[in-house]
Amino acid sequence: MISQYRNLRTGVPVWKGRRATPVETERLDRDLTTDVLVVGAGITGALTAQALAADGIKVVIADRRGPAEGATLASTALLQYEIDTPLTILTRKIGADKAARAWRRSRLAVDSIADLVAELGIADVARRDTLYLAGNVLDAKGLERESVARRTIGIDSYTLGRAALSDKFGVRANAALQSHGSLTIDPRKTTRALLANAIENKARIFDRCDIVDVRAKPRSVVATAHGGHRITCRYLVMATGYEMPKYVPQEAHQIISTWAIATHPQPGRLWSGQPMIWQAADPYLYVRTTAEGRVICGGEDEEFSDDEKRDKLIARKSKTLARKLKQLLPALDTRIEFAWAGSFGQTKTGLPIIGEIPQMPNCWAALGYGGNGTSYARIAAEIIRNAVHGHNDADGDLYTFPKA
Repeated sequence: MISQYRNLRTGVPVWKGRRATPVETERLDRDLTTDVLVVGAGITGALTAQALAADGIKVVIADRRGPAEGATLASTALLQYEIDTPLTILTRKIGADKAARAWRRSRLAVDSIADLVAELGIADVARRDTLYLAGNVLDAKGLERESVARRTIGIDSYTLGRAALSDKFGVRANAALQSHGSLTIDPRKTTRALLANAIENKARIFDRCDIVDVRAKPRSVVATAHGGHRITCRYLVMATGYEMPKYVPQEAHQIISTWAIATHPQPGRLWSGQPMIWQAADPYLYVRTTAEGRVICGGEDEEFSDDEKRDKLIARKSKTLARKLKQLLPALDTRIEFAWAGSFGQTKTGLPIIGEIPQMPNCWAALGYGGNGTSYARIAAEIIRNAVHGHNDADGDLYTFPKA
């Protein structure tokens, strides 16, 4: 197999029982030829396949599970343009120009997703402000410096003190930055709708189709599925999420564990405007609402990837998340209705890895690691679409594989 099999999630994600767009899948029973093979039918594969198919490119999607059945189902789906690494810190890591470009491109990606889901009529999508609370990464003064840095590159954000946070939102915190223009989605519903749109544009999806071998040639790629059938393509895209392709340099990323809970619906108890909330902390807590008035709270990340160890902690981590949520928003009913755990990827800079895989011509990786996975997936779709059309993306250099 080209990537190790992981138990990507455990428990009952809040999205699992909801209605979603039917997706017509097939079983691979013969050899095929296509322009692009996308390996992975999660949110990254869906955004990539939709963008390519909409341009008339012949696309095949293969997934060892089924549409949106892997890590996408465990996502809490806070689509922020604010990168995990604050602008002030990212500037020190990669330089002012690259940091500014990365933040601006992230903002454009969220706007692009908002336009796309509106065009396709996808439900349970909402524009939201964000509150970025002071923590052990940036204190109140650090947030002020961060606000200045963002405004300098054309991204508005405003500092709020303890009294304003309490009066406006009922949030207990010392300080925060308020920003506009982020997005919440239902990740399963959105992924399946994107795949359905790709199918309308002649894409084909093969579920229970595990790609076990890839042979890259100068002008084509041959992928072999379990069972022996081959898919020959001009380009192959690895959108395998947190199941790392063996061809990807392992030092480029780290897999960790994360936990999340969702409350009962309580629309009458929610804070004004329902901005998404997260912390300038490591690890950080993140909070959002759903269309029916539930509150989702996630975090408590741990730097290990052992599935069994992660799953044994669901009960304890859930109680901790509920307690911290109550401390942050005392007006809420924090009784838990859903609780789950999942695998999560991160990089040293908080930026994704998007680019041609070293020593694998015509094979691209779209690895949207960090808290901005869905917006990074949109960036990957745009970069790969440009590459298939023979164009270089102006920001492609920001996301290439780290040099050894």
